[in-house]
Amino acid sequence: MSAGSLAGRVALVTGGGRGIGRAISLALAADGAKVAVNYRRDEAAARDTVDSILTDGGEARMYEAPVDEYDRVAEMVASVEADLGPVGILVNNAGIASRGLSVVDTDPAELRRVMATHAFGPHYLSKLVVPGMRRLKRGDIVMVSSTATRGLGANGAPYNMAKTALESLAVTLSKEERPHGIRVNTVAPGLVETEMGRRLMKATAGITDMRTLDASMPFGKVCQPEDVANIVRFLVSDENTYITGEKVYCDGGASR
Repeated sequence: MSAGSLAGRVALVTGGGRGIGRAISLALAADGAKVAVNYRRDEAAARDTVDSILTDGGEARMYEAPVDEYDRVAEMVASVEADLGPVGILVNNAGIASRGLSVVDTDPAELRRVMATHAFGPHYLSKLVVPGMRRLKRGDIVMVSSTATRGLGANGAPYNMAKTALESLAVTLSKEERPHGIRVNTVAPGLVETEMGRRLMKATAGITDMRTLDASMPFGKVCQPEDVANIVRFLVSDENTYITGEKVYCDGGASR
């Protein structure tokens, strides 16, 4: 995308300070959007992302709110709208991992926590931003899901269930909001070199340096956050004129 192609638009990126969220925040800012960087606990990472955007001449602010708490999310959206204007781009990226246990061994509290973050949070945020988005010339919502919904592997029910619910929300919302000029799409990455990805590989394979996997990965590299961000920046750009309700996999075809 070209610099300035998103000029005048406000983007809210949940979990926007680290990993995939940081890459998306930086990409949208580079394309001219004013970016609201949401975070839950890692204030330092969110501040660093905002500072990077400001240093590059962009506009960004940081907002703390756990996405699974409706009242806090409502306060955040009101603050973003007051500070930057109505949200025209919402990226539901915030996420947490499940513990990799069987259904029998999973703590019900873990199930509630993972579902609330991946499914309830995006529903809350969509409910809150869509009324203002309907009044804009264009609106975009992107859900960041996972290739986990394709395989639905064992010992990951909370995560599998939560991401499947997120994708169902995206399709439903795309049908509801198409008459209002709002496009809703999903990006589904596989293994990405992020903090979550590193923890996963260390726990499951004892691998601490993910770049040692490059030779065995599609196109000779582990997927990077920027690879995912580039899909998001296309989906929300004027170059996407006719795509909504779709899921784009970002795993080099590895899950096929």
